[in-house]
Amino acid sequence: MVNLSSHDQAVEPGKASPTRHSQAYEGLRSLLLSGSIEPGTRLTEAELTGMFNVSRSTLRAVLVQLAQEGYVTSEVNRGVRTRSFSVEEALDILEARETLESALAGKAAERATEEEIRELRGTLEAMEDCKRRGDQAEYSRSNRRFHQQIKEAAHQQTLARAYDTLLYPLVMRQYRNLSAHHPRAGSLEEHQAILLAIVTRNPDAAVAAMRHHVASARRALLLRHAAGNAAD
Repeated sequence: MVNLSSHDQAVEPGKASPTRHSQAYEGLRSLLLSGSIEPGTRLTEAELTGMFNVSRSTLRAVLVQLAQEGYVTSEVNRGVRTRSFSVEEALDILEARETLESALAGKAAERATEEEIRELRGTLEAMEDCKRRGDQAEYSRSNRRFHQQIKEAAHQQTLARAYDTLLYPLVMRQYRNLSAHHPRAGSLEEHQAILLAIVTRNPDAAVAAMRHHVASARRALLLRHAAGNAAD
């Protein structure tokens, strides 16, 4: 018998609290996207219920949703595991990211407010400072914030929703080259080019700059090496 938490006991029998469910969903989804869990890692109910303070029934509903969305896999006798991707799957996802994020950058050049542009400038300045200090972790956080700000500045909800369904952070986590220096050479300059295109209200340049940036990031991954190993 499942022991419901005090938060779940007030809910109609058979239904999880939307608040508890959504909190656990967002928390576990963020944890998966952070890349802190290795691909193929088994997720245990006991650990996760304690981490997110939810009942097993609520957690199972969360895991079902995440499996449907592709964040985890669920197999008989293997349990629920973090997602891993074949080279072909990874390339498809990164190709889709290149298309969607380039389009968002173009829209940001058309629609970003002056306040949003100031925020982008501030984030880029933080990235420049992190690179000077050699703070790789903070550079990565600022990098993610820069891309998020561009998505928001595009004011294009259909593109944003499609972009949010991509699992590219998991792909990046699986195929990143841990021996490579971070940020990679040229990364900061690519972000500067993207911002310049947005500031000057040049959608075509913004699309091209973002496409070049995302393609360069893709080429820095270990996909070619992994494909070679798969062929051996």
